[in-house]
Amino acid sequence: MNQFRIWQYLLIFSTILIGIIYAIPNFFPSKPALQIALGGSTANERVIIEVSEVLDRNNINYSEILLQENSVKVVLDNVEDQLASRRLIADYSDGDYIIALNSEPTTPDWLRNIGGNPLNLGLDLAGGIHFLLEVDTQRYSIERISSESASIEDELKRQGLAVTSSAVGSEAYFSFTNSADLEAAKEYLNDNNFTISGNKFNILQNGLDLTLVYTDSFLSEIIDYAVEQNLVALRNRVNELGVSEPIVQREGKGRIVVELPGVQDSASAKKIIGKTANLEFRLEARNSDSFLRKEKFSYKDNPVATAFLEKKTILTGDSVTNAQSSFDENGRPQVNISLDIDGGRAMQNATTGNIGRRLGVVLVEEKTKTFFDVNNEVRQETFIEKNIISNATIQAVLGTSFRITGLGSSTESSELALLLRAGALAAPMKFVEEQTIGPTLGQENIDKGVDSIIIGFCLVFLFMILRYRLFGLSANIALICNLILVTSIMSVFGATLTLPGIAGIVLTVGMAVDANVLIFARISEELKNNIDVQSAIKNGFAKAFSTIMDANITTLIVALILYAIGTGPIKGFAVTLSIGIITSIFTAILVTRSFVNMIYGYRDIRELKV
Repeated sequence: MNQFRIWQYLLIFSTILIGIIYAIPNFFPSKPALQIALGGSTANERVIIEVSEVLDRNNINYSEILLQENSVKVVLDNVEDQLASRRLIADYSDGDYIIALNSEPTTPDWLRNIGGNPLNLGLDLAGGIHFLLEVDTQRYSIERISSESASIEDELKRQGLAVTSSAVGSEAYFSFTNSADLEAAKEYLNDNNFTISGNKFNILQNGLDLTLVYTDSFLSEIIDYAVEQNLVALRNRVNELGVSEPIVQREGKGRIVVELPGVQDSASAKKIIGKTANLEFRLEARNSDSFLRKEKFSYKDNPVATAFLEKKTILTGDSVTNAQSSFDENGRPQVNISLDIDGGRAMQNATTGNIGRRLGVVLVEEKTKTFFDVNNEVRQETFIEKNIISNATIQAVLGTSFRITGLGSSTESSELALLLRAGALAAPMKFVEEQTIGPTLGQENIDKGVDSIIIGFCLVFLFMILRYRLFGLSANIALICNLILVTSIMSVFGATLTLPGIAGIVLTVGMAVDANVLIFARISEELKNNIDVQSAIKNGFAKAFSTIMDANITTLIVALILYAIGTGPIKGFAVTLSIGIITSIFTAILVTRSFVNMIYGYRDIRELKV
């Protein structure tokens, strides 16, 4: 007889029961909501009061307004009120608020307490904004080499060598007064000319001059660092804004894709995401320093006042591990900064022996100005603005913790702290592509995707019943269990459902049935060979097992490759396909077998048609 033991039935049906429980949240319709974040500071009770007053004045009904971490969530009754509220609040804030069109789940508390949540919807289903940004790797390389040549010059001078330096493009130039200093410099450079990928530069000599030509491998290494640092910084910035299920990933050598589901305020999102705010810490230049070693800056709060700082940068905002805005003892805004170990060591080395000298803190910002050209067409030009925000006297040797004062307002200190806390951009970027997808289009995609699943499922269901009778009914029950398990697993792991993901689910329906068809075909062949019914059923499942495994494993390998090398939409398809393959193996081999056993396993059947 074909029978499972009691514990096997319990294991199979317990798995299905757990799947049903975690799939249930997807049957509770979510309410439309607005998620409001401030670009320059953390949301507070004042924002709640202002938003509620705006909605009340315009007779907009809302269920609740609540404070969630760094943002305010407004729950509304319908999509029309949601869209109207977004326009009203955007006009009121004049672009200062980041407003995302989100949804508030209505899942019962008991389900939430055990981790039951509905599926997250991707950009193509929920609507939102797609940005493609390009990192200015050329400018970063030039600045990096210029800073490095200044550091090399300082080190050579500390060794008692008379040298001057300059940098142009990917080359650094050093001039010496005698051959002895030149030979000593060559020895030092050869000893310090190695990176992870090999040599940093090639050394060329012309008389008493040395030229360092930086290698392509080193330039590629620092470009990769800049792009990866920007990638981390953008992810942290998006997280600070409280946008749900964002996508931030690298594309090609120097481009980054940012997708913000639910966000419709493109201008406000670009204000934070695309802003380059960094810090440079430099010692104030001495009067005896040559003109090539110092740079003139204006003060941010007083552009008329200027100061000369060394060209050499001690460290930048990349070394900042934490930044919090606060007030000093006189009530003036400040930012408390913590550095990583390398940054703290660099700060300690720079301030040791320089007590009484000034330390300048330069705020580096990328700005855009709009103007009309000779053809009276609107043009935009991006430029870098560097201003001193602090130039205080060093009172003691500094380490990993200190504070920046001299900021103009609490809003300025909060925004600077947010950007530094989220991570400074190592290199400037520009927006090369921007798309805004409306929520109406997203709903249309959802409706069509659900319709495709229902139609495909019904056609398969009908065919299996007509062709395989009770066996077909068992396969259909297993198919339902498969869809439940796919949905529950994606919900538990917080996967994001996209339109290609829905295509993966539809494909899974076909693959799940295909496995059952193989099994039933094997059983039919066994019966034709005059084998008794129970043995035919047993042999059918056993002999089809290896074929099913081979077919599904090869497809799973392809899905994993798609996930590894693909971008957002392809990854979404690969995720649902991979989960569907695993669940279809379980349902075809075990769930279908359990129902077939319950129908035929306890009966003495002499004849059976499949």
